[in-house]
Amino acid sequence: QVQLVESGGGLVQPGGSLRLSCAASGSILSLNSVGWYRQAPGKQRELVAIIAKSGNLNYADYAKGRFTISRDNAKNTVYLQMSSLKAEDTAVYYCNAVVGWAVFWGQGTQVTVSS
Repeated sequence: QVQLVESGGGLVQPGGSLRLSCAASGSILSLNSVGWYRQAPGKQRELVAIIAKSGNLNYADYAKGRFTISRDNAKNTVYLQMSSLKAEDTAVYYCNAVVGWAVFWGQGTQVTVSS
C-alpha cells in the first residue's frame, strides 16, 4: 500500500506560479512511476506529467514549457512546478503512483487560477 499526500494548491492570479508536492509513504524509487493528473469540473481526469523510476519525464502538450516535474529521493517527494498559469489550469490536481499492477491516488489539491 502506498499513501500519497498532495499539498501546495491554492488561489493564484493568471501568470502566477505554484509548486505542488506529493509526499509518498515509502521510497519513491520503489515505484514504477509517479505522476500528476488533474480534473476540472465537468471534465475527465487528464495527465499532466509523469516521472518514471528511470528518471524519464513525460508531459502533456499543454504542460510543456510551463510545468516541471521533479523528485527528491531523500524526501520521497515528487514536485510539480507550475508557471505562467492560466484560468484553464484550474482543477483538482492528483498525485498518482504505479507499482506493478497497482495504482494509487492521493486525495487531490485544488488549484484555482483567477484574478
